[in-house]
Amino acid sequence: MPKAKTIFYCTQCGNETPKWAGKCPACGSWNTIVEQPAEPRKKASAGQQGGGIRGGLLNRPKPMAEVETTDELRFETGLSELDRVLGGGAVQGSLVLVGGAPGIGKSTLMLQICDNLCRFFRVLYVSGEESERQIKLRAERLHIRGEGLYLLAETSLEDILEAVQEQKPDVLIVDSIQTMYNGELQASPGSVGQVKDCTMALMQLAKGQGVTVFVIGHVNKEGSIAGPKVLEHMVDCVLYFEGEPHMSYRILRAAKNRFGATNEIGVFEMEDSGLAAVPNPSEVLLSGRPKDAPGTCVTCVMEGVRPVLAEVQALLAPSGYGNARRTSNGFDYNRAMLLLAVLEKRGGLMVSGCDAYLNVIGGLYLDEPAADLAAVIAMASSFRDKPVPGSLAAIGEVGLTGELRSVSALSQRLSEVRRLGFTQCLIPARNNAKLAEPDGLQLIRVRNIREALRAVLQKIHAGVMGAGQSGGVGARQ
Repeated sequence: MPKAKTIFYCTQCGNETPKWAGKCPACGSWNTIVEQPAEPRKKASAGQQGGGIRGGLLNRPKPMAEVETTDELRFETGLSELDRVLGGGAVQGSLVLVGGAPGIGKSTLMLQICDNLCRFFRVLYVSGEESERQIKLRAERLHIRGEGLYLLAETSLEDILEAVQEQKPDVLIVDSIQTMYNGELQASPGSVGQVKDCTMALMQLAKGQGVTVFVIGHVNKEGSIAGPKVLEHMVDCVLYFEGEPHMSYRILRAAKNRFGATNEIGVFEMEDSGLAAVPNPSEVLLSGRPKDAPGTCVTCVMEGVRPVLAEVQALLAPSGYGNARRTSNGFDYNRAMLLLAVLEKRGGLMVSGCDAYLNVIGGLYLDEPAADLAAVIAMASSFRDKPVPGSLAAIGEVGLTGELRSVSALSQRLSEVRRLGFTQCLIPARNNAKLAEPDGLQLIRVRNIREALRAVLQKIHAGVMGAGQSGGVGARQ
């Protein structure tokens, strides 16, 4: 009896290898290679040998000039923040992947958009995790009427496609892709092969019949099962639902979008009645900001095409141990350590012997260099125990020599800073673009972090004390 053939694949990226290895050669992940039986190759039918067949007709190459184009048919989902992330609404015949950790609110988000879509379209909601009764109970809790909404509790891909051919829906929602399986494959549901095959079938359904398909995919922290990262190249849009389970705010981020801008975010608040859109995230993220407290500074980052204000907090305290502790939350750890070294070398502050903690309020993750200056000012403010004026924001990239570099879309950032009521903004002096100063906003131009620290922690505070003002600054000095 011949030995059954097996293959090895990475659960993180889906790369297949002929033998086991401790490290995936494609993505570099450790201990993610698992073994599974090799799938038999499907033989092409007589009509399919020699070329791809679509609808019984041979698909031949066409000159680009002969290809007909039409405008994208978009429709609103009923949630303004979701429409913003999608680029103005969902596109007919598109395949959208919504990923996130279990319990973050993906199913709730998809069920809420059904309340609006059912008014104009026929919607089929397929769930492999809940029964029809459980879905209806959740819909009643969310006050969803469900007129024109069809429910199906099924995990077999063949039965799902049969139901689609019978109901002819305009919108199909699959929850979740890890529970779907194709009976022709020997692999278990959730494996890379099953996830890829089921997604490919849904993509052919979306492109061939013009059905808008939303697919939910779970991501676990261990990465032991095939997650949405395996499917990013197959779908039109990749949306990630982020947030901390103990926090009420959720962030929907577009990692890939063929019909709009990437890295666009939408902010939601989890309430008892479901997810509520937050149209002004900057105001929400800055709510509850302490006054006259050292170690905090506000910056403005670009999330897609939307400027968002974020509060960066820092805490520096003398270390009681041999090695100083370093922690970063919402800010790249290596970037934070780089800025800490620049602050000591170029800023003249001996922070090497201090425990350093950096945190971004609201669950945001700041990955662009525009937040460098705010992080440096927050750390220096905590180290010297001097508060930053509440009316001041800081925008700029910090180099290894301590110089400040300009950032993109500075005019948009300054407009958002002024709209939120700030009257002063620290920006790099080297700005090549023509910059219009918003009314009521004083621009403080600095060349390096020494000038920035001098302007924020000395000159401004000296002016406050000279004016005879009492309170936080005067009391601390």
